[in-house]
Amino acid sequence: MTQIYLDYNASTPIASEVKETMRPFLDHYFGNPSALHFAGVPAKKAVEDARTQAADLIGAKSHEIIFTSGGTESNNHVLKGIFQRHQHKGKHIITTKIEHPAIMNPCKYLETLGAAVTYVEVDRFGRVNPLDIEEVITDETILISVMHANNEVGTIQPIAEIGEIARKHEVYFHTDAAQSVGKVPIDVEKLQVDFLTIAGHKLYAPKGIGALYMRDGVDIEPFMHGAGHEGGRRAGTENVLLAVGLGKACQLAAEKLAENKKIEKLRNYFWGELKDHFHDNLSLNGHPEQRLPNTLSVNFHHKTGQDILTEIPEIAASTGSACHAGQVTLSAVLKAMNVKEEIGCGAVRFSLGRDTTIEEINNALSLLKNAVVY
Repeated sequence: MTQIYLDYNASTPIASEVKETMRPFLDHYFGNPSALHFAGVPAKKAVEDARTQAADLIGAKSHEIIFTSGGTESNNHVLKGIFQRHQHKGKHIITTKIEHPAIMNPCKYLETLGAAVTYVEVDRFGRVNPLDIEEVITDETILISVMHANNEVGTIQPIAEIGEIARKHEVYFHTDAAQSVGKVPIDVEKLQVDFLTIAGHKLYAPKGIGALYMRDGVDIEPFMHGAGHEGGRRAGTENVLLAVGLGKACQLAAEKLAENKKIEKLRNYFWGELKDHFHDNLSLNGHPEQRLPNTLSVNFHHKTGQDILTEIPEIAASTGSACHAGQVTLSAVLKAMNVKEEIGCGAVRFSLGRDTTIEEINNALSLLKNAVVY
């Protein structure tokens, strides 16, 4: 059975160059990065080199990068850390209705502690209007968190415009860029963000490693308390092996950024062929232009996405809804975009990557055309 992996938004393979860079840290360089002797110094240098590689990818300074266990921790650090440190100024947080659970669930938790969270609407393309963000800012607002690009439909948010609004009102601004880092150019200065989340396994690095950009001068409670690791912002001995992997992945992402144009071209070909075959029985989720170059979320009308993928085990992709036994549960993202249940029930997200080939896309098209019949 030919296997076709089209779920790169869920997780990427570890790049071969990343594996090779990590290998010496399995056999050598085992010292504690905080130690000043011959075993610790090389480990410390490796961590700092990786920090610089991550910073360079997003236009940050190396000391503004904190290594974390992944995107979820980075998001939790910002939300909880700002609330804990600044709730005396106010307890209001602004986010959107299409955020990842790593934002939504910490917000719900903070609400149990007295936080007031405003979940701003998006349009039918899954895009938030910056003016809608500004309209709900109050004197109590301490943080705005808006994802850079949506993981389900790929829509890219107007982060720079929201950043300008946040600066004007002197409110901290965070963006979860787990899906966009490495796929589109990112510059934290142009985006005007105070925090930015990176997740390694979306970036051809291993799982269990991520990073958080934290702008110089930001006052935030550490996520974990202990010794003074990561500039006193995250206690715990650094995971040298995984930090090195993430650093190399960030370097590769910078070098290969232009390859995303090829991926986008392949994605557009895929969409065009599907549309030509299924005509009015198919629709696109997400913004037609302001969208990640690798992401294609479509609705097979009056079908069930999970049934389609179950019938084609050769294709690895994701659904955007749970539909069974006559019950329809759309994802929060599709619901926020006002996608009709009978349409969104057939949502399937295909996400391409560096290793995706035209042959794989053509094979996927053939399998889909045979399996989805109207």
